[in-house]
Amino acid sequence: MRFIFRKKSTLQYPEQKKTFPVGYRGVPRLVADKMDQERCVACKLCEVVCPPVAIYIEAEEHPDPTYKERRPKVFQIDFGRCINCGFCEEACPVEAIEMSQSVEIVGESREELVYQKEALLAIPEDPRRKHLRNL
Repeated sequence: MRFIFRKKSTLQYPEQKKTFPVGYRGVPRLVADKMDQERCVACKLCEVVCPPVAIYIEAEEHPDPTYKERRPKVFQIDFGRCINCGFCEEACPVEAIEMSQSVEIVGESREELVYQKEALLAIPEDPRRKHLRNL
């Protein structure tokens, strides 16, 4: 009987979305630099440190010979296996991967849960965290 008189916490989902605290760990996302290129240098540290082995990276040399760094030819995260632990974010030396506020990962098959580099770059950034990176 005590639950009848409490305030309801139901949200009308597509229109209303829950706001999570700034430290919330959603799904990992790739971060782009100012020229809309991925920051990743394909060091594979995130792939090594991932406990459920959800990250796969293939490296390639940068097509512009003035760049000394590599870049990922293939960067994919299997969200069917990812446990959102945040180890990939901590291991990245160039801050190319971060935990987003997004929790909306859906798919009708296991193959749809494997996100490629372009889809990982398209995951939206939380505006509250954007100013923290610039400090």
